[in-house]
Amino acid sequence: MQLGLVGLGRMGFNMRERLRAAGHDVVGYDRNQDVSDVASIAEMVEKLNAPRIVWIMVPHGEPTKQTVRELAGLLSAGDLVIEGGNSKYTDDQENAALLAENGIKYVDVGVSGGVWGAKNGYGLMAGGDAEDVERAMPIFDALRPEGPREEGFVHAGPVGAGHYAKMVHNGIEYGLMQAYAEGFELLAASDVVTDVPGTIKAWSRGTVVRSWLLDLLVRALEEDPELEQLRGYVNDSGEGRWTVEEAINNAVPAPVITAALFARFASRQEDSPAMKAVAALRNQFGGHAVQKSED
Repeated sequence: MQLGLVGLGRMGFNMRERLRAAGHDVVGYDRNQDVSDVASIAEMVEKLNAPRIVWIMVPHGEPTKQTVRELAGLLSAGDLVIEGGNSKYTDDQENAALLAENGIKYVDVGVSGGVWGAKNGYGLMAGGDAEDVERAMPIFDALRPEGPREEGFVHAGPVGAGHYAKMVHNGIEYGLMQAYAEGFELLAASDVVTDVPGTIKAWSRGTVVRSWLLDLLVRALEEDPELEQLRGYVNDSGEGRWTVEEAINNAVPAPVITAALFARFASRQEDSPAMKAVAALRNQFGGHAVQKSED
């Protein structure tokens, strides 16, 4: 199958390689001409045979919207756009409506697998009409992990459902990572456990907390046993916030995911104003000791 792919960054580049290894004809475009197959999106579209399929893999927000607008003016009725970035699900309705004005189909796909996807495959969550999803199934089958399709791919529902599913997936990811991180810190703070990396590695098989995320933590600790080369600063790319917003909108209690998101905010404060206030209050009502800023 032939496919146009816009965005050849950390994931898009590897996706192109996995698709090509499966025998698909991929024409990729990226602003970085060192990795691009063509000089422009227009040239990419020209090289595709109608009816065309174009996969977008660029940062969410305005970059994705701009790409959709450009494709709306280049593609034809019957073509299909697949949006595989981490867009907010509410953007999908807007994108689909814009493309539909020219008879262009739209499918949103949440993609999980990170930089390891080229080797291990990607978990895929699709949203859109069943006919459009089925049309792209050879592409999805090439990208997903080996094994039963239902263990690496889902048609989650109508347009927007793919990104909604990926949003919740990433919210869960926040909570899992935070739990592992807190466990690591507690082990490191104890004077009882003398081999922290070995302890965590011993959880890799047989225990109920084993997972791929745990395997990645083991790998990181093998490279840097005390994580001394890293700062405790963590960004969030949006999905965690959106998951908490949806929990509020639907009155669904999500204390673990919410706490994990707030922990990331705390990581960006070198000297927390809130904790300064707590220290001041403890000193005021109980005479508890405080540390001055010069300390």
